[in-house]
Amino acid sequence: MPSPVQSPDIVCIGEPLFELNQAKGSEAFLPGHGGDTSNCAIAAARQGASVGYVTAVGDDNFGHSFLDLWKREGVDTSAVKLDRAAPTGIYFVTHGPSGHVFSYRRAGSAASRMTPEELSLDYIRGAKVIHTSGISQAISSQAADVVFAALRAAREAGRIVSYDTNLRLRLWPIDRARAVIHAAAALADILKTSSDDAAELTGETDPDKIADFYLGLGPKIVIVTMGAEGALVATPEKRMVIPAIPVKPVDATGAGDTFDGSFLTEYLRSGDVFAAARYANAAAGLATEGYGAVAPMPTRSAVETALASRK
Repeated sequence: MPSPVQSPDIVCIGEPLFELNQAKGSEAFLPGHGGDTSNCAIAAARQGASVGYVTAVGDDNFGHSFLDLWKREGVDTSAVKLDRAAPTGIYFVTHGPSGHVFSYRRAGSAASRMTPEELSLDYIRGAKVIHTSGISQAISSQAADVVFAALRAAREAGRIVSYDTNLRLRLWPIDRARAVIHAAAALADILKTSSDDAAELTGETDPDKIADFYLGLGPKIVIVTMGAEGALVATPEKRMVIPAIPVKPVDATGAGDTFDGSFLTEYLRSGDVFAAARYANAAAGLATEGYGAVAPMPTRSAVETALASRK
């Protein structure tokens, strides 16, 4: 008789990407690790959460680098598949007057070849929270199906579903993005979007109207991040703008993912939506003070120190 699957509290689903990030004011690129849901998993682990990742990586140097990273960070990899026939995806980050720009080399990546049949549904059902994103569904049609299968399994098991719109129009056309993301949002309990994403997806620019739109799809918690203006947190009963903390940003790569992982960790710990958003906003701000997605992610002690200094 097989032993029962042991699931962590938070399970993230998506694609890791090896990162080459341009140093500001330089032609040099710094190697690192990225991928929105991988970033979220690491951010949650740094806040002390029990977290695991569902993905596939290539049997290449980049894939093994991720396996080593997740082990160091305390992310469970028992649901990570090693694909010997496909590569690990790569992305480049350049910095210009309008902010950071992403370029991808991910077609045919190991994660994009995953199928719903490969999912460990017991691993999904055993978690407290399942987190995924628009990017996780944009990389291929079968990856979109993987996410839907996971979300439905989580819903049927009564688990919390968290979804970040993370819109990347380089990956898919807006009409398909809108249809898939909003179908997934209807399965979510927690929906996070940015004001920029939401303007493309809903046509709305007012954060309150954006929150109204997504609450209308079914989520009970909607978070609209607004960069330096902070984040609007909305439930059917209450809403509040959480101001950004003052920081000296150099690179916003991974800040939203840090918010996701930090919010989910703190929400599970405290049960307070608005306190969790305040905590996550501080963590995301601190993550912009260094280069790359993973390296600048703060630990719990750093976030608590930052919050205490601003009381």
